[in-house]
Amino acid sequence: MASQSAVAEPQRKITRLTRNSKLLKVIIKSIQDKKGEHIVSLDLRKISESVSDFFVVCEAPSTVQVRAIADWIEVMVKQECGELAYKREGTGVAQWVLVDYVNVVVHIFLTETRKFYRLEETWSDGIAQEEIDEEKTKLAPKKASIGNSPSKEKKAVKKL
Repeated sequence: MASQSAVAEPQRKITRLTRNSKLLKVIIKSIQDKKGEHIVSLDLRKISESVSDFFVVCEAPSTVQVRAIADWIEVMVKQECGELAYKREGTGVAQWVLVDYVNVVVHIFLTETRKFYRLEETWSDGIAQEEIDEEKTKLAPKKASIGNSPSKEKKAVKKL
């Protein structure tokens, strides 16, 4: 008779990511630090086909700035959260850089590329929230646009 010396493995604690999660806040703050524009976070948790809990989408007017935003996100997330990106793609051409933290995927677009791919419309079943820099709202109280006409924006962006 074989002895049962199997050691019970400790159960992994599953943490549920929320809009208030530190990772999400650090990513959005990092984008704001490097002057990323039109920041939108998409909550995809209620979509069964989604590859992630959240998408964070932003844009920049130049490839240099797209790369700088991606670099700064990785630096700050490592410093503040102790996490490394699972994968990073698109830095060669820098028209659409993706930084993947598994539960949060960051999409940093060149302005024209974002308009072409219309990622927010593709994932319009998700709940979107525009992230507006507090300093900018003091200067200009207008909401940031996601590059769509106002009628399309209301359909694509559902506020919390």
